[in-house]
Amino acid sequence: MTNEEIKTAVSALFPSVTYDETGEFLTLLITPAEIRSVMKALRYNTEFSFDYMFCLTCIDWKTHFMMVYHLLSKTHRHNIVVKAKIADVNKPEIETLCDIWQTANFHEREVYDLFGIRFLNHPDLRRLLLDEGWDGYPLRKNYVDENMISL
Repeated sequence: MTNEEIKTAVSALFPSVTYDETGEFLTLLITPAEIRSVMKALRYNTEFSFDYMFCLTCIDWKTHFMMVYHLLSKTHRHNIVVKAKIADVNKPEIETLCDIWQTANFHEREVYDLFGIRFLNHPDLRRLLLDEGWDGYPLRKNYVDENMISL
């Protein structure tokens, strides 16, 4: 499928989805409330067959967090990016996707560990890289540590 065909098919299923084509990949912009329904359609609808999530990360924009998911269809050889804006910086949370793509399991734990994003219904959400007693989330813009160098 071309990017235009993907946009047309996705828009038919989810009219509220918007798009950003300024980067290398076609990017779908969705709300956290839509994450499960959109991602299930992208994974299981044979028209898309995005069967591989090769990257899941988070960006701290100070005023909000942006979840970023990179998906690939090994069957159709197309890929997309899905972004979901989390507006609540004090209690950031979004539904887990680890039951849709197994690769999400450790990616979500890493994002939880370093950014503090809670993945609702994750089967094993605990720190992955840092000790359980670690205070704070080191990849947040507001994180301060006594050993950090200030510029």
